[in-house]
Amino acid sequence: MVKHTIKLDEIDNTKYEKELYSNGITYIAGVDEVGRGPLVGPVVTACVVLPKDFKLEGLTDSKKLTPKKRDLFYDIIMEKALGVGIGIKDEDVIDKVNIYEATKLAMYEAIEKCPVKIEHVLIDAMKLDNLEVPFTSIIKGDLKSLSIAAASVIAKVTRDRMMDELDEKYPMYDFKSNKGYPTKKHVDAIREYGIIKEHRKTFKPVCDYVKKAV
Repeated sequence: MVKHTIKLDEIDNTKYEKELYSNGITYIAGVDEVGRGPLVGPVVTACVVLPKDFKLEGLTDSKKLTPKKRDLFYDIIMEKALGVGIGIKDEDVIDKVNIYEATKLAMYEAIEKCPVKIEHVLIDAMKLDNLEVPFTSIIKGDLKSLSIAAASVIAKVTRDRMMDELDEKYPMYDFKSNKGYPTKKHVDAIREYGIIKEHRKTFKPVCDYVKKAV
């Protein structure tokens, strides 16, 4: 038997949306997050409602796109979307409630800020049990749903731009390149210069530095 490997461009990433449209549901929101793994900065989420006829060739998980393509897609999505909401929870919230709970809070915020009466929410992997509208949690949703892919781009570009601004204030940490993730240069900079307010105090090795500093 010949096994066929499914390529990304063979995946129908409108399957979930089509099924909902066929059931009379018009306003479908895709929700995704960026920034659960970094040592510094907020977790950012986006909620995007696309028009039914929306098409954008190459739109997929934002991590698989070049920065230039993400910026281009960001502008197109922001122009064409029926509604966009952004949720941001900073390092203080993350340290207080943990990154998983902070991500959920940011997702609720993004959905609330979306200026459209949403009928169904498609979420990348997470479950939001307190939503007042039905939702579907999809593993690898940013590859399988166009709406979630759009949300991943909006969230990624939004957070990356925040990290670029932080890099201008603290160039020694190389945030423009690492976006707050624990690269060697970032960790070495923590050892040499210490931490800044935006570092997550409950994340290793930041918390190790905090304990030594006390």
